[in-house]
Amino acid sequence: MTMDKKKYDEVLAAFSISDDELQKISADFEAEMQAGLEGEDSTLRMLRSYVALPTGKEIGDFLALDFGGTNVRALHILLHGGGRYQVIKKAAKPLTEPGVYDYVSESATAEEMFDFLAELIDEAIESNRSTTYLLGHTFSFPSVQTDLYNAKLITWTKEFATQGVEGRVVNDLLKEALARRGARNVIPVAVINDTVATLLAAAYKKPNAYIGSIYATGQNTCYFEEFTDGSETPTVINMESGGFGKLRPTKYDRHIDETSEKPGAQHLEKMVSGRYLGEIYGEALADILGKAAPFSFTSIDLSTIVADAYLDRHEAAAILEEKTGEKFNALELNLLQDLAGVIIARSARLVAATFAGIVRHRAHGAEIKEQHIAIDGSVYEKMPLVAENLKKALADLLGDEAEKIHIVLENTGSALGAALAAAMTVEG
Repeated sequence: MTMDKKKYDEVLAAFSISDDELQKISADFEAEMQAGLEGEDSTLRMLRSYVALPTGKEIGDFLALDFGGTNVRALHILLHGGGRYQVIKKAAKPLTEPGVYDYVSESATAEEMFDFLAELIDEAIESNRSTTYLLGHTFSFPSVQTDLYNAKLITWTKEFATQGVEGRVVNDLLKEALARRGARNVIPVAVINDTVATLLAAAYKKPNAYIGSIYATGQNTCYFEEFTDGSETPTVINMESGGFGKLRPTKYDRHIDETSEKPGAQHLEKMVSGRYLGEIYGEALADILGKAAPFSFTSIDLSTIVADAYLDRHEAAAILEEKTGEKFNALELNLLQDLAGVIIARSARLVAATFAGIVRHRAHGAEIKEQHIAIDGSVYEKMPLVAENLKKALADLLGDEAEKIHIVLENTGSALGAALAAAMTVEG
């Protein structure tokens, strides 16, 4: 088929962000941080996690419950200190098994769900009743938290509908389930977000890790806030940065937002995360080809299209033909590969703008110090072009000082971070 090259150029330009625009986005993000910290209107929630950073001296036996979706894990972890740890035992099961059980449906109760979790925890300690274990809990659902223990579920997300959990303190429900099982020696002491867990895990292993980020199906970032004015105790702040709204969306972004489950929410996430990158490409491609309805692409499709280095682009061609029903010549395939690359690059540049905003906020106008940013997630780890565009955008934003920013992949966070949060409740 013949593509409209003028239309293609317009679409490509819509996804391009100049360095000046990126600097403004970063400055706006920093301003939103400050507003959120001060309790003013902000698109960032700036939630206190009530946990600081580990010292590296955390040692001992601890339990971790990783509850971020339908696949749940319980782990018995031995912390050796100095960034070293050992997984003694792991138990993992899905919360739903078709035709057998379903603990996430509307017909399931809180008691059933948490009895299932208690059983998993019991498996991780091999039903040991003689040792006291402190348990940390990575719980990746919207919660209101008043201290490290008390996290009350506001509302289920991710298609969860279990009755009797919303409005309850999840650690109370877990404690009751453990008592019913006779496992009173397991004491839940901490609940953290998965982003916070990523930062704690990295800070345990690396010096000067102050920022943790999830860059996967969803996108969120946290950082260590020291409150230099002494107004509050230093703590990790879960920003819920996917909600950042001071952005220039394309018409494709706007359409995705309008037709999403929650219109008007999670503006940044809908422009950068793995859940939406394929959709954005499908919207843009449909417009280029003059089609009324968007095509259905996934972020995995996008990865394959961009990674195809064959001269005839046969892997990209196969996906594009299957999704659109159209055949493309070699030049068109190159152009459509470039479009995918620009959408991915925009994602990385926007995330980099948020990182630069945090780095500047923490520096308080002084010289930026050597530090690590820990990232967990499939988009950063596996999506072609993301890591290099992220690094380049940080250099564009921070100049020579970007050399002091070291990005590390941290994919043990959910469990290790939960165990560390539990360990950090032990004084001394």
